[in-house]
Amino acid sequence: MTAQASVRADQSRLSRADRRLFRLEAGLNLAGGIAIFLLVLLATANVLGRWLFDLPVTGYVDWVEQAMAFIALLGIAYTQRLGGHIRMDLVIGRLRGRLLWLAELASVALMLLVTLALIYGSYLHFWRAYDLGDSSLDINLPTWPAKLVVPFALSVLALRLTLQLWGYARALRRNDPAPVAVPLAETAAEAAAQEAQAVLGATPEGRADTDTLSRP
Repeated sequence: MTAQASVRADQSRLSRADRRLFRLEAGLNLAGGIAIFLLVLLATANVLGRWLFDLPVTGYVDWVEQAMAFIALLGIAYTQRLGGHIRMDLVIGRLRGRLLWLAELASVALMLLVTLALIYGSYLHFWRAYDLGDSSLDINLPTWPAKLVVPFALSVLALRLTLQLWGYARALRRNDPAPVAVPLAETAAEAAAQEAQAVLGATPEGRADTDTLSRP
């Protein structure tokens, strides 16, 4: 999605489930950020150790390889919830009403099918690594924890996509102009207002409770 997006909330079961899942997604996204921070510290220690003491961090490449799964995937469901993934919307951006929600429903259903296939394949890959005792080449780090992150993060994404299927199906049935629990594109003015609220201390969940936003 090329534009900023917002997610409306109300007191429906769908919206409550959306907010509960969002707390998990936000926690995983924070864990991914912490992994990035630790990797930066490790890179700094490696560079300074090599430069000052001719003593780089042992197994630096192995640690970086293992960290990539955490960095790349822990925030994937969080980004999907906020509509942050890049997509081509030249056609969908021109649709309105039920036709728009039908197109969104079809695209999310396809994404869910692909995600379920990836969960199955990545879980088998994890189990193979765990069963064989697979390890990295340099310091023999076990690879299964990083490989387990992949099906776990994708499973959270599958839950998010299932909720969005529910949201788009509900919007299609009701012909709702601004449904809950799905990302709605914002205008530049609305995005600026949301950023101003964030600066003033609004929480991400408070942002989700805005009921006045609608798709332009």
